[in-house]
Amino acid sequence: MRFKNLDLNLLVALDTLIRVRNVSRAATEMFMTQSAMSNALGRLRDYFDDPLLIQVGRSMELSPLAASLREPLRDIIVRIEAAVVSTPSFVPEEAVRTIRLIVSDYTLVTTIPPFLRRVSAAAPGIHIDIRAQQNFPHLLLERGEADLLVAPRLFCSTQHPTELLLEDPLCCVVDADAPYRGETMTQKDFEAAGHIVMRPTNGGESYAQLVCRQAGLTLKVEVTSFSFVSLPLLVEGTNRIAILQRSLANRMVKLGNLRIIEPPLALAPLEQSLQWHSYRTRDPALVWLRNQFHASLKDQDKSDMQS
Repeated sequence: MRFKNLDLNLLVALDTLIRVRNVSRAATEMFMTQSAMSNALGRLRDYFDDPLLIQVGRSMELSPLAASLREPLRDIIVRIEAAVVSTPSFVPEEAVRTIRLIVSDYTLVTTIPPFLRRVSAAAPGIHIDIRAQQNFPHLLLERGEADLLVAPRLFCSTQHPTELLLEDPLCCVVDADAPYRGETMTQKDFEAAGHIVMRPTNGGESYAQLVCRQAGLTLKVEVTSFSFVSLPLLVEGTNRIAILQRSLANRMVKLGNLRIIEPPLALAPLEQSLQWHSYRTRDPALVWLRNQFHASLKDQDKSDMQS
């Protein structure tokens, strides 16, 4: 199909070329030969009368025109994908589809297992592709690289729909033999002790650091890690403290040699949200999956109460 003498199939090739900036990788991603992709790039250069991708050493850089086309072109492709992938109805047991989730390792350990059990039982043809949360995770929704994001409300975009998934209070995890007495830590002990915190990949504050600062508590950070799950393991055998979501803390103390103690002041709980692209609000598969998240949490709550 052509629009203003441009083969619209070339727009998909251009979107891929701009994103990967490599003819060979773009060809592989689109299941084309390298010569076919090179030919597509040549036709695009002729149409736009612009080099689009410029060889600089061993890499390719975008021309100013290609850079200006990146966001509007991606928006067009995402709109088309949303229209094509979405179906008027969704039958879980018959569905064959890949769903891409963006989550933290905290979510991977606490929320994803019961969710997968429900989805696998009801929709065995659904493939779940779990990807690591990164800086500005909502951008992956906007680029069409993710279907659902599970993240703190604080990190979600205001430009796309969200719904609250859960609230998880924060607590302190310490070594079982650490010299802290009682069920609640004193502010003096809390601020004097060394802390182990998760540091976001952008180098900013973690959620725990943020809420402690808002509560007027000072953290003496001695160790930082990229992983929530590692924090209690790094506390073991020391007098250090890790501030953790209670659902994760409860799982980790079962490993032994750890215990939970309350912080000296009440800290704002973590508000974990589900987010999806505004174009995908009516996608029945995503509506169903969002419901499975909520239902799986209820299943987990029942299981925790019985154990």
